Amino acid sequence: MDTRYLLDKRHRARGAAKPLVVAIIVVLAVLVVGAWFLIIKPHQEMMLEDAGGHPSAPASASTRAAPTPPANVASMDVNQLLAEARKAINEQRYLAPAGNNAFEFYLRVLQKQPSNQVASDALREIFPYAATSAEQVINARDFNESQRQIDLLAKADPANFTLTILRSKLDAQRKLLDKQQQQVLDQQKAQQLAAQKAAAEKAEADKLAEQQKILTAQSEQQKARQLRVATQATQQVANVKPTTADISDNAVAAPAAASKASAEAILVKGATPIYPQQALGRRQSGWAIVSFTIEPNGRTTDVHVTDSQPKHVFDRAAIDAVSRYRFTPATKNGEAVASTRNQRIDFNL
Repeated sequence: MDTRYLLDKRHRARGAAKPLVVAIIVVLAVLVVGAWFLIIKPHQEMMLEDAGGHPSAPASASTRAAPTPPANVASMDVNQLLAEARKAINEQRYLAPAGNNAFEFYLRVLQKQPSNQVASDALREIFPYAATSAEQVINARDFNESQRQIDLLAKADPANFTLTILRSKLDAQRKLLDKQQQQVLDQQKAQQLAAQKAAAEKAEADKLAEQQKILTAQSEQQKARQLRVATQATQQVANVKPTTADISDNAVAAPAAASKASAEAILVKGATPIYPQQALGRRQSGWAIVSFTIEPNGRTTDVHVTDSQPKHVFDRAAIDAVSRYRFTPATKNGEAVASTRNQRIDFNL
């Protein structure tokens, strides 16, 4: 047989096979599409219709209002419960309100008929939508209602992993709320402490200013007293009228009498003690008695604490303050002399 004839025959056979394969594929595709529209889709629609309609269908504004719960739910039969469940789904009442929602009606059906396939399938179909509703309640931080809805979902499908996610979100929202509340409390406490500190600092400043005012007034009084004594001494000398025989003696005696005048040291410049930070932080009060020497130049030396309460708390502050005092020194026979003095310094808040 001619080889060319065989090759042509094979090419014709291959060309005839290709349309056949295409035809088979087209027929199979038509069968699949037909099966979808004629068998699978009608079956799904029937199941959804038995469950009360498609869960994702939007509810009208009128059905969103809280409906009146049916009376005597416990005495309803299976058909009545299924009807109420379908009504609840149409109004998107999957889990709420309590006692009047699709999940509770279907669960009652299963209590009466554990093998009721309509209720079982319906619970499985609407579970994702009910979980979304529960998540929205969690985000709204209605924690008691959220826990009730999660518990209701668990009755329908206790092993569903979605429950773990919802419980985690509920716990996270609770912790977040606790954290936010604690932050508010901490902020309020910080503001109160700042206000208390500012008030304490103002009170301390006012007290120090008052003490300085008292020391200044005392200094002015001492100066006035010293001036008054000196004026009186001058007047007494001026009132003595010497006789002619005593003129020469009085001329010598008058300066001698003036030179014998004596006076105590007078504070001319005080110093406010600095409140110790440790005592200020503890709101601690006390006092210290300081002994010191007033030198002829008016400065203080040998400053030391002889007694204090509490011990050693205010000693340094008292010594530092007295060391800054300045006096008009004491005089004896008209000459400046050293003198000693004790002074109590109080520290109060």
